[in-house]
Amino acid sequence: MIVSIAVVAYNEEAYLPKLLEDILAQDYPKEKTEVLLIDSRSADGTKALMQAFQEDNKDDYYKIQVLDNPGQFLPQGCNVMLANYSGDAICRIDAHASIPADFIRQNVAVLESGEYVSGGPRPNIIDEETPWKKTLLIAEQSKFGSGAADYRADERQMYVDSLFHGMYKREVYEKVGPYNEILKYTEDNDMSYRIRQAGYKMCYSPNVKSYELIRPNFRKMLKQKFRNGLWIGKTLKVNPHCFSLFHFVPALFVAAIVITAIIAGLGFPWLCIAMWGLYIFLSIVFLIIGSAREGFQLTNLALPGIFAAMHVCYGAGTIIGLFSKI
Repeated sequence: MIVSIAVVAYNEEAYLPKLLEDILAQDYPKEKTEVLLIDSRSADGTKALMQAFQEDNKDDYYKIQVLDNPGQFLPQGCNVMLANYSGDAICRIDAHASIPADFIRQNVAVLESGEYVSGGPRPNIIDEETPWKKTLLIAEQSKFGSGAADYRADERQMYVDSLFHGMYKREVYEKVGPYNEILKYTEDNDMSYRIRQAGYKMCYSPNVKSYELIRPNFRKMLKQKFRNGLWIGKTLKVNPHCFSLFHFVPALFVAAIVITAIIAGLGFPWLCIAMWGLYIFLSIVFLIIGSAREGFQLTNLALPGIFAAMHVCYGAGTIIGLFSKI
């Protein structure tokens, strides 16, 4: 099976070299591997890194292509990928990711077993071992902080609604069609829904592992949460069926903050006290769970505030998105 691995990147010269090393280290035959490197009008050295990779390794791989994404955003880059790949199957890897040496081989094993879509757990990692980044990692990995999506760490093989770093047989995209370029940051939610509607199942295998770097600081993490929430709100106008209830829990939380605060201002504070009491209790529970897993450090005491900031940014983004134009 010829496999195409694609990377769509914008200003990723800091992270791209490590991912290219991971691609080079794959134990799947290079002569059966195509690499597509798609630059989204980067202003740094991203495209130069792609071109250097192509020049250094062009004789080893089935094919290496360096392509331009004139639309700059990810869905346009994904469509450049779909218009140019040569493989029997394709997988797009995020530039902020890391893949183990058996990543392609394990995906191929799932597809060759008769599946059309494969993928697996995608735990988060950090780029340096500092106490603060370890605390942010706990927040990002926590089901309380970032949700309970099946692609995170489950050890059972099963069918799921979405996959991170999924690999798709050519037939899937040929039947479902291109990415919706209107959806700048929720194109994967829309595509996963359309794939399921087309009759394909998404096979999650614990043998297929990849890793995603969290944002390097708290400000960027909150910016990401707000943006994700914003586009969930906007996407409801385009494809309201591609989300589940848990996507809207932060928005309900923000609405509850406002409503209980108004009720408290009218002289009935108990609902507000009960809500925040429960929230603080859950925050402490997940602080303890995360500290038991990753090790306790003083910065972990900030987790209740981190959780609240993440939820408010995400929820406020969703509410604003509901009333914003696409």
